[in-house]
Amino acid sequence: MKITRNLWPLGIFTAFGLFFVGMATFVVVASTHRDYLVNDNYYEQEIKFQNQIEGKALAEKSGAQINFDSAQSRVTLALPQTLLTQKISGSLELYRPSAPKMDQQIAIAPKADGTQTLDVSKLAPGLWLVRARWNVGGQDYFLEQKIKI
Repeated sequence: MKITRNLWPLGIFTAFGLFFVGMATFVVVASTHRDYLVNDNYYEQEIKFQNQIEGKALAEKSGAQINFDSAQSRVTLALPQTLLTQKISGSLELYRPSAPKMDQQIAIAPKADGTQTLDVSKLAPGLWLVRARWNVGGQDYFLEQKIKI
């Protein structure tokens, strides 16, 4: 006489075991993953967003531009000559959304022709945002350009 084994209890136990191991793995991975905010003080920046919109409109109206030359790994900020007659204060920000520790800020100091060039060859490959904020005669200007290195 041949005795057959019922494999259903083993299958159920295996299914519950795999489910438990999978859920435990998911919890460990989810709890150890560091998810960066876009910016640590995002709430303050959201409040100032209307000023940024107005600054962007002023910058586009003035003719200022940010250009990226991928062949030479250069970013150029070009300001119109009409803005150079007054004192300019502001900064260029190289912003990396995926790694906030790589962000850099450089003071705006245009040459006599209104351009300022940055060498970006040493930056890590990936998506970067080049943000220019400056003030001329009490007016705030803002430009932003996405670049991929």
